[in-house]
Amino acid sequence: MGYEPLHHKYRPQTFTELVGQDAIAQTLSHALEQQRIAPAYLFCGPRGTGKTSSARILAKSLNCLTQGQPDPHPCGQCDVCRGISNGSILDIVEIDAASNTGVDNIRELIERAQFAPVQCRFKVYVIDECHMLSTAAFNALLKTLEEPPEQVIFVLATTDPQRVLPTIISRCQRFDFRRIPLEAMVSHLQVIAQKEAIDITEDAVRLVAQIAQGGLRDAQSLLDQLSLLEPPINAEKVWDLVGAVPERDLLELVQAIATDDGVTTLDTVRRLMDRGREPMIVLQNLAGFYRDLIIAKTAGERADLVPVTPPTWEAMKDFSQSLALPLLLTGQKTLREAEIQIRNTTQPRLWLEVTLMNLLPSAQVSVGTSEAISPRPATVTARPVVVSPPTNAPLPVPSTAPVSPPMSSAPTTASPAPIVASAPVSATPAPLPESSTAPSTPPTPLVSSPVSEPEPATTPDLVTLWAQVIAQVKPMGTRALLQQQGHLINHDGKAARVGIKSEKLLKMAQSKLPNIEAAFQQLLNQPVKVSLEVAAPPPGSAPPPAAVAPSTQTNGDRPPPAPSSPEPPPRIAERPAPPVLQNPTPDVAPAMAPTAHSWQPTSDVDRAVKSFAEFFNGQIVDLSDDDEADDPGKDTKAQKDKAKPSSSPGSDVPF
Repeated sequence: MGYEPLHHKYRPQTFTELVGQDAIAQTLSHALEQQRIAPAYLFCGPRGTGKTSSARILAKSLNCLTQGQPDPHPCGQCDVCRGISNGSILDIVEIDAASNTGVDNIRELIERAQFAPVQCRFKVYVIDECHMLSTAAFNALLKTLEEPPEQVIFVLATTDPQRVLPTIISRCQRFDFRRIPLEAMVSHLQVIAQKEAIDITEDAVRLVAQIAQGGLRDAQSLLDQLSLLEPPINAEKVWDLVGAVPERDLLELVQAIATDDGVTTLDTVRRLMDRGREPMIVLQNLAGFYRDLIIAKTAGERADLVPVTPPTWEAMKDFSQSLALPLLLTGQKTLREAEIQIRNTTQPRLWLEVTLMNLLPSAQVSVGTSEAISPRPATVTARPVVVSPPTNAPLPVPSTAPVSPPMSSAPTTASPAPIVASAPVSATPAPLPESSTAPSTPPTPLVSSPVSEPEPATTPDLVTLWAQVIAQVKPMGTRALLQQQGHLINHDGKAARVGIKSEKLLKMAQSKLPNIEAAFQQLLNQPVKVSLEVAAPPPGSAPPPAAVAPSTQTNGDRPPPAPSSPEPPPRIAERPAPPVLQNPTPDVAPAMAPTAHSWQPTSDVDRAVKSFAEFFNGQIVDLSDDDEADDPGKDTKAQKDKAKPSSSPGSDVPF
């Protein structure tokens, strides 16, 4: 007879020889003793844990000729037991589902199952890797699996039970095979080494069991390979045979990294690669060693969880106490992220060395510090700035009501008053209109506001933010509409409320809502939900219709300051810009009253709006009802009739 591998030679022949599956062995033994045989069984679990061996032991127990009935202790010497071991019995059929996946294969199996057994009491069909069957094959097997012929038993084995149909699982008795415990595997390997006269140290045997990760067949195959080496076989030879990095080298590498010694780190990893270790293997073994260090620090009594020898485990426990847990977790994360780079690069040695340099504590601290002090977008808060404009200085001028001369016997002079500018510098400038009849006089000084009357802290922020948003709005027509008729009511970082002066303009602005949200997104680098509503601008965020009221008005406007009056002049710091003369009252001379046809562009935005309006044969009009309600001295109907031609198809400006 030729050579027989160890995992074939030492395959368990009875349930008592089954390693590490005591619960399953006991359950099946009791079922055989009580003659409670199920029509179908499902064995699932990792590779090399005894699923196929248990199926063969079950077949022997059902059909052993030395027993008059099914018994959990087959003799192993009769023709049936030996035939099942070497696969020569016709009534025991083992099918590889990976090669017989179709529905035709299952139909043939079902047809053959209708015949009575030839040599045995029961026909046993063992379907290995049954999760590879197609859905149609599973469905064809359903009825037969639930109610098979009287002397037919199905045993389904799989390593991936999640891929088995629930209807199949519900028709079977399921047994979950667990990974073989470390101590049970070590004892079994020592017995095999003693019988085969393999000179191997205890540390090497334990290392073989740990590398197998609970698969007894893998451990037996590795022991079979090690038996070909020159004795004695130690742990270093085990590491060399499996192609992994020795644990002592990994410990030395981690110690060099922990001491922030970059030179020793590079020397160690280059020495490993010069001995034939691939960069990817070094990276993966180092990531696993970081995992072992975390276990050594948090669960020092669980040596069975790591594939290292006892001396190395004790050294790891002592060394891990000097390391911070976040440092280990960060290092493992760095190794995980670098695996894709090293796998796909043409320079794996280079990127492995770069990755190890990133594991140094100094590199991780510097990265954490730079992230901690990285600049964040700060909220811009606008401060009121006192500006005393000259006669021809350009200033941002929105549309407001005209200025009426005060009723006084003294000669009236129109001198530009100092302005408190709360609007941003990027607002569109416009030249200040001059009066040809007004002599030049010194500007009136601004009286600072008392400390006991602080201005609202939110208004300058909203005004500044709104001006920055307007600067990002596209196209120009929408920007002009929002600049003249809109204002920001509230903003909390995720949502913003924008007020529009009139209902008519609100309908027009609703169609431009995506443009406004896009402007917020571009400015703040985060999505902002914008809602529009009809609202008058609050004090301090938009100029009122009349910035300077005549002394005869009784609508709540403040009178102009008198030089001889001991009372301080009115505070105009809340008004961001001087007014524009518009919609004159009967007290103003005709030369000072601009009409709807006398509007002149004062900036690039206004000129673009005017050109756009002229292209559609229209005019720029003010659809706000707030100005008309605030100024009782102008003829609303006549002004609208004069500003809106009834026959012009493009009288309204489309923004």
